[in-house]
Amino acid sequence: MKFQIEDITVYFPYDYIYPEQYSYMIELKRALDAKGHCLLEMPTGTGKTIALLSLITSYSLSKPQTPIKLIYCTRTVHEMEKTLAELKLLHNYQIKHLGPEARILAIGLSSRKNLCVNPTVLAAENRDSVDAGCRKLTASWVRAMAAENPNVPTCQFFENYERAASAAVLPPGVYTLQDFRVFGKEKGWCPYFLARHMVQFANVVVYSYQYLLDPKVAGIISKEMQKESVVVFDEAHNIDNVCIEALSVSVRRQTLEGATRNLNRISQEIDRYDFFLFGRFKATDASRLRAEYNRLVEGLALRGNLPITDNWLSNPALPDDILKEAVPGNIRRAEHFLHVLRRLVQYLRGRLDTENVEKESPVSFVASINSHAGIDQKTLKFCYDRLHSLMLTLEITDTDEFLHIQTICDFATLVGTYGRGFSIIIEPFDERMPHIPDPILQLSCHDASLAIKPVFDRFQSVVITSGTLSPIDLYPRLLNFHPVVSRSFTMSLTRDCICPMVLTRGSDQLPVSTKFDMRSDPGVVRNYGKLLLEMVSVVPDGIVCFFVSYSYMDGIINTWNDSGILKEIMQHKLVFIETQDVVETTLALDNYRKACDCGRGAVFFSVARGKVAEGIDFDRHYGRLVIMFGVPFQYTLSKILLARLEYLRDTFQIKEGDFLTFDALRQAAQCVGRVIRSKADYGMMIFADKRYSRHDKRSKLPSWILSHLRDVNLNLSTDMALHIAKEFLRKMAQPYEKIGGSGRKTLLSEEDLEKMGDGGMDEMLY
Repeated sequence: MKFQIEDITVYFPYDYIYPEQYSYMIELKRALDAKGHCLLEMPTGTGKTIALLSLITSYSLSKPQTPIKLIYCTRTVHEMEKTLAELKLLHNYQIKHLGPEARILAIGLSSRKNLCVNPTVLAAENRDSVDAGCRKLTASWVRAMAAENPNVPTCQFFENYERAASAAVLPPGVYTLQDFRVFGKEKGWCPYFLARHMVQFANVVVYSYQYLLDPKVAGIISKEMQKESVVVFDEAHNIDNVCIEALSVSVRRQTLEGATRNLNRISQEIDRYDFFLFGRFKATDASRLRAEYNRLVEGLALRGNLPITDNWLSNPALPDDILKEAVPGNIRRAEHFLHVLRRLVQYLRGRLDTENVEKESPVSFVASINSHAGIDQKTLKFCYDRLHSLMLTLEITDTDEFLHIQTICDFATLVGTYGRGFSIIIEPFDERMPHIPDPILQLSCHDASLAIKPVFDRFQSVVITSGTLSPIDLYPRLLNFHPVVSRSFTMSLTRDCICPMVLTRGSDQLPVSTKFDMRSDPGVVRNYGKLLLEMVSVVPDGIVCFFVSYSYMDGIINTWNDSGILKEIMQHKLVFIETQDVVETTLALDNYRKACDCGRGAVFFSVARGKVAEGIDFDRHYGRLVIMFGVPFQYTLSKILLARLEYLRDTFQIKEGDFLTFDALRQAAQCVGRVIRSKADYGMMIFADKRYSRHDKRSKLPSWILSHLRDVNLNLSTDMALHIAKEFLRKMAQPYEKIGGSGRKTLLSEEDLEKMGDGGMDEMLY
C-alpha cells in the first residue's frame, strides 16, 4: 500500500497496516524532521522493523536533494538477516511502484567468520582464529613476499578483489550475508573486504552494535559514515549494558601468564631483526625499527594510511580522548616498550596477590603504577597504539596468539585515559565460590553514556527502539541525552490474546517468592512445582519457564526430581533445559520444537538474562504459556554492580532501588514477551512472585502488558490461575474477526488511512 504522512509518500509492502505502526511512523517522522534523537517503545509482534524501514527509506526517496543514510544496528546475526529479508521485500515493492529511481544499495556487514569464502581460513574454530588466518594470507608484507616467491600462500579471493580495483563494486540491490558469499564466489572476490569497501557507498548498512559502540571496532569500520545518517538501535533495551561492556576489561592470572609468553615471543622477533643478517632481512629489516621510531616521534596520525588488511583494531579510547601528539620517548624504542610492559605485567601480578577485595579509582591506580612500576599516565595512554605499531613492524600475522598482551594494553590505555566513570575492582575469589581462589582485576565502566556519546554527537538522528523500554524516562538519564520524541505504544487487538497474571501464593495459600530469605523454603519450591504441574495438565503444546539464575534453576529441579514432581510433569510433557553450553542448548531447543510439532508438548526451563531469554522466539504453539519464577534481580552483592549503583546515584541521581527494579523488570518483560510474536498469536504470562503485586514493581512493566493486566488477575493463588487459564484457552479457541469489528479496527487499509481524520487514529487505537 501507498499513503501520505504529511509531505512524505510512504511505500509499505503489505495491504494492511496496524494502527500502532502508523502512529510509530508519525512519531519517527517528527524526530527525523527535527534532526534529533528519539526513544520509541513498540510491542513485540507488531511489525516494528518494517515500519522503521518503510518510513526511513520513503523519507529518503521523498527528499532526493538531501539523501540520508540508514545505519541499522542489531544484536545478533539472525536479527540482521531478518532485517535484510524485510528490506528486500520492501525494496522490490518500491521498485514496482517507482521503477529504477527507487534502487538502493543495502548491505549487511559482519565478521570474517560470517563472510569469508576461503575454505582454509574457515577451517579455524573461532572468530579470532579466522581473523588471524585471513591476515596470514592478506597482510601487505605477506603479499610482498608472495610477489617474490610464488610458494608463499595468499588468498586468491583477496588477490582477485585487489586486481579488480575500482571495478570491484556491487550493483544496486539488497544483499544478505548469504547473498554476499554467493556474489563473492561467482566473481572470485573476497566478500568481507568488498563489504568493508561498499559500506561508504551503501544507502542502508545493517551491522552489529559493536561496530558503532566499541571504539576498537568503530574506529576502523564506521569512521567513513557521514553525519547525515539515521542510526537505529533495534531491540535496544540492554543498550546501557552493551556500552559498559565495550569499555570494560578483566585481567586474570591466565591473562598475565599469556601476556608474559607474548612478550617473550615479541622479544625473540626483535632479536631476530637485530641479529638475523642474511637474505631478505639484510636489506630491508635493519632500517625497519629505525623507520618506526621516526614515525613515532611524529605521532601516530599516519596510522590512518595503513592498508585495509593491516589495520585490525583501533584505539580502545574514544576518538576525542586520544592525544594527537608524539608517542612518549621512553616507549619509542621497541626494547624500552617491552621493558615497560614487563613492569606493568609484574605490577598487575602483585596486585592480584591479595586476600581482600580492593576498590580504587583510576586516578589513584595510575598514581600507584607510577610509584611502584615507574610508568606514568601518558605512557599508559599510548600502550595500545604502540603495541599495534610494533606488531605491524615485526610483521606478526597470528594475532589470535597475542590476545593476552592486547588485553593488558587495552587496560593500560583505558586506565590512563579516563579518570571518571570507571573503577578498578580486585576480587581474590568469586563470592559465590569463596573456597576456590580465582583472583580477578576488573576495570569496570559505570557510565554507559561514554561509549554512546560519540554516536549522539556525530549523527543527525539516533533511534532507540525495543518492545521493552519501560520506564522510558530512565534511558535519557542513563545515556545522558535529550530525545526530541519519547513515546510508548500499546497494542491494538481484536481479541484479548494476551493474558498476564500475577501469582502471589500457592494452593495452600503460602506466599511464593524468590526473595533470598524465602527461595530455599520447601513450601515455596513445592508450590512452584505444583503450579507447573497444574499448568502442564491443561495448557496445550509448549510451556516456557524462566528462573532467576542457573544455580536456582539447578537447585529447584533437583528438589522437584527428589520429590517426584518432575516425574509427574513428564507424564504430561517432555522437559528440556537450557545449559551454559551453547551446543547443548541449541540441541535442547530443536528437540523442544519437535516435541511441540508432533503434539507431545514440552516444557523448556530457561534462565532470565540467558541466551534464550534474549534471542529466541516461542511463537504460536511453541509458547502458549510463560512462567517467570521470581523477580530476576542482578546479584546485588556484586562489587561491580555496587560501584555502578554508587556512580549512578552520585552522577545522575538515580536511586539504587529504582535502577535495580527497572533492570529486573525489563528482563522479566523480555522473558514473557517471547510468547507473543504476532497479533494472530495468543499466550499467557504468569509472574510467579508476590512482589509483582506491588505497584512500584508492576508499574515498570511495558504499557502493552499492563493494559491487559486486569485487577482480578493481580493476587492469584494456583487454583485461581488454573481457572483463568482454562477460561482463556476456551475463549482463544473461538473464531474471530482479524480486521476487527465493533468500531475498533486493528488492520487499516489504504482507504481507511485516506478517510481518517486527525482525531480518528485515537478512536481506532483505543
